[in-house]
Amino acid sequence: MKTATFKEWTLTTLDKAFGLCQIWECALMDNWENQEIEIDDFEKKTLLNLQKHQIRGGRAWNEVELENKFISPVIMTANIDDEQIGYFLERRLSGIVGDYELSGIVDGMIATGFRDPDIPLFCLHEYKHRCDNQGSPDAQALAAMLVAREQNDNQKAIYDVFVVGLVWNFMILNGNEYFISKTYHADEEEIFAIFKMLKVLKKIIKDNLIN
Repeated sequence: MKTATFKEWTLTTLDKAFGLCQIWECALMDNWENQEIEIDDFEKKTLLNLQKHQIRGGRAWNEVELENKFISPVIMTANIDDEQIGYFLERRLSGIVGDYELSGIVDGMIATGFRDPDIPLFCLHEYKHRCDNQGSPDAQALAAMLVAREQNDNQKAIYDVFVVGLVWNFMILNGNEYFISKTYHADEEEIFAIFKMLKVLKKIIKDNLIN
């Protein structure tokens, strides 16, 4: 059995090792991006306030500051947590995928569980504005998604987002095919599109992934 951390991979090496294929059209992503969901006045005010601080100082934030001052407040505003699923931070994720034992610390995950994560359904990875010497953001995310898929053992899709500074990219792994969304810029009007996707994600999880 070979061992490897999430940070050791590129998309090319993941494709070769696990028989994966990047696709360029994805109905699941279309559904995720295009579902209509309301953003109320409180949420709008909160997002704009968080965005204001990110625009002012976000390019200089380190990973902890990026997570605590912006990413986690945005996700918590989407009201993810309840007694069935929760948003967990800095948790170790590991599992056997093919001939490899893959492992690493996931910056954030949405998983079943109230006090502790059980089955991961969504992974998050964040980086400073630059990600030198920290691995490939998309590949690290995909490696974690492979472990989450094995832990689910139900053949359903795994969802993910990786954030590099101000830029968000959403991902879906469905079987051995994966799709990476367009880039969303959190310092622009797209902050509302990002937030809508997070709110829709909870609905997708409740309706499709844990029932």
